[in-house]
Amino acid sequence: MRGFLFIAAALVAGMTAASAQESEKQERLDSVVVSASRAGKSTPVSYTMVNRESLRQTNPINSLPMTLALQPSVVVSHEGGTGIGYSKLTVRGSKGSQINVTLNGITLNDGESQEVFWVNIPALTSILSGVQIQRGLGTSANGAGAFGASINMNTAFVGSEPSFSADFSTGSYSTHITTVRASSGLLSSGLYLDVLWSANTTEGYVKNGWGNSSSLLAVLGWLKENNSLRLTYLRGEQKTGITWTGVSLADMARDRRYNPEGLHYDENGNLKYYRNHTDNYLQQHLQLNYTHRFSDNWTWITTANYTDGYGFNERYKMNKKLSAYGFPSSFSYGNVNYKTKGDVIFRKTMDNGYWVLNSELKYKNDRLNAVAGVNVSRYSGDHYGELLWHNALGDGYDYESLNNHDSSNNWYFNNGKKKEVNVFGRGEYLIVSWLTAYADLQYRRVRLDMNGIDDEDDLPMDFGTTWNFFNPRAGLSAEIGGGKLYASVAYGNREPGRSDIKEVIESNNLEGGNRKLKPEKMVDFELGYNYSGSNFSAGVNLYMMEYRDMLLETGELSASGYAIKDNVDKSYRRGVELSAAWQPSRAFGLSGNVTFSSNKILDYTKYYEVYDNLDDWGYIGQQTENFDKVTMLMSPSVTAAAIAEWSPLLNSACKALRSTKLSLTGKYVGKQYWDNTESSDRCIPSYFVSDASLTYELPLPLGSLGLGFYVNNLFGKKYYADAWVYRAFFQDGGWYQEEGVFPQAPRNFMFKISYKF
Repeated sequence: MRGFLFIAAALVAGMTAASAQESEKQERLDSVVVSASRAGKSTPVSYTMVNRESLRQTNPINSLPMTLALQPSVVVSHEGGTGIGYSKLTVRGSKGSQINVTLNGITLNDGESQEVFWVNIPALTSILSGVQIQRGLGTSANGAGAFGASINMNTAFVGSEPSFSADFSTGSYSTHITTVRASSGLLSSGLYLDVLWSANTTEGYVKNGWGNSSSLLAVLGWLKENNSLRLTYLRGEQKTGITWTGVSLADMARDRRYNPEGLHYDENGNLKYYRNHTDNYLQQHLQLNYTHRFSDNWTWITTANYTDGYGFNERYKMNKKLSAYGFPSSFSYGNVNYKTKGDVIFRKTMDNGYWVLNSELKYKNDRLNAVAGVNVSRYSGDHYGELLWHNALGDGYDYESLNNHDSSNNWYFNNGKKKEVNVFGRGEYLIVSWLTAYADLQYRRVRLDMNGIDDEDDLPMDFGTTWNFFNPRAGLSAEIGGGKLYASVAYGNREPGRSDIKEVIESNNLEGGNRKLKPEKMVDFELGYNYSGSNFSAGVNLYMMEYRDMLLETGELSASGYAIKDNVDKSYRRGVELSAAWQPSRAFGLSGNVTFSSNKILDYTKYYEVYDNLDDWGYIGQQTENFDKVTMLMSPSVTAAAIAEWSPLLNSACKALRSTKLSLTGKYVGKQYWDNTESSDRCIPSYFVSDASLTYELPLPLGSLGLGFYVNNLFGKKYYADAWVYRAFFQDGGWYQEEGVFPQAPRNFMFKISYKF
């Protein structure tokens, strides 16, 4: 609580918020491609800008979600406890599948799960020139509907001169990061080439939570007069130890670094980790963009994109029956049959492709700024399983003979296809010199088809449907008192994800039901005021996000043990976001933000399974717990952040020392509940975490040499930032609980040396 009071006091003193700032607008053609889905200074939505310099100054181990942790209403966590590997980000409590993420105007959300897996694109902070975070429904975006926030990213613009940079970082938990970048600059012919390569390795904080990732960015472009042609290739590859189970509270009390995933007994009875108990993914993006400026008023932007993804998780499990991996009841192999149990190594694989064509036409004059566009996309994803080894069969068995489905060596195979057409038009009209009207209309048509056999119980998951969504937005912004006053209302829809539909299909198949999921709907009201002066800025934003048919896990399980999601009739997220900024001198600045919110479900029913006893686990039925109003899981009512930056030698007589900068940051996150019961024994306690950095840049005859020392979790706070829980009851009134929490690393360090010209 002391950490929160520190941040609140700093706000009263008048600290900064990036939320009221907009990075310097670039009018060059190579930047136009990303501007269509971005909010401008007159757009009546709440957003923050994170510029290239801010991205570069963060700790080199941080993934992009960790880099954005200090933005308003943002909460982040990391499965492995550090920054390399799987990271999660929520905005106003909205989870990853509800956040639309675009890169150069093309959505990165997976077509089926609607998630963005940040680990698949390492070193994003080195690649990007800027990030805009819109909170709420925001402006129209391509791909999965923004249902709580949107993150708009663009790769760095071409510089006018040749450049080169190399960063080498090392730190705690055997972490090593190398990033090299070279650019030709804009040549007289209009051609330019920009290449970046990054490699990251770590043993991780959590045991067997190691990571090995790399990324490659190559941009070949031509920029001449009113034309821009750009070919972008982005490749991300990662291999990480599996950490997604978390750890129980009891195990964490014994060992905060404990990880149950991959543990097994060897032939001598020793407990050890299977080193290749891993998650693996390779993702490649190819984008071709053409931009043409017809006149000072008219600009046309077209982008074609193909994203290829292939990956698998390989796992070692003990005491598993052969029948679970596609072996028929007639199977026999010596003394082995389909019921034989033993240790097993298997893979679950994804192989997908995503095609996009996006075209937009922009018009701008003294009073009107408008854009209209169409986006067409197709996603196809295969899912299949491969049995690699079972100790009852041994090394000599022909595992390729397990051709039960559509691909060799599979015990299951299924496919999902998603097609979308997205048409939108948006405009801002200057009614009078101080008042701007805003309107935004979007139509989405989404077709989803699924077929094949799932990995559990050999059940079919055939499904097909079409959704039609109309998403209108409108608002006003006014220049008053040296600042901007704005108000907007927006209506949005979002379709269920593949996993949500899959569980319902299998529940209906097993139980003979006819359960159907409805799309989620939301009305978002935003009202805010931003003021910006010469050395002080401040902002306040009030929001009401009113949901209908929100999809939430109820705790109810199907007969096969699946967690079922269902539509909740009414729920809401309401809050106020405050921010401020104070720059009393060139050498010193303070910044911060705080969000107070209420995140409630109305008329909620929680389901629990009931069994006969702990020994037999004979299923009896279910019992319920009803709530008139209850707080949503993983939705803190208070979040806050503060940043202090000091250049103590800015006025030094020695010019070489003037670039020295010391930064201190703090993040406060209020209590979060593991599930939707608001139970005090199932919650993440509030926490306050501080980071610090000391950076220095030495000018050289050619270029400059940079040094950076970074401390994460400065005061060694022992906390966990994410959790899940399962609870069942027995006939005699007793209960059983499993949980997984995700401890974050205590104090840890990184050191960076860099060179650039």
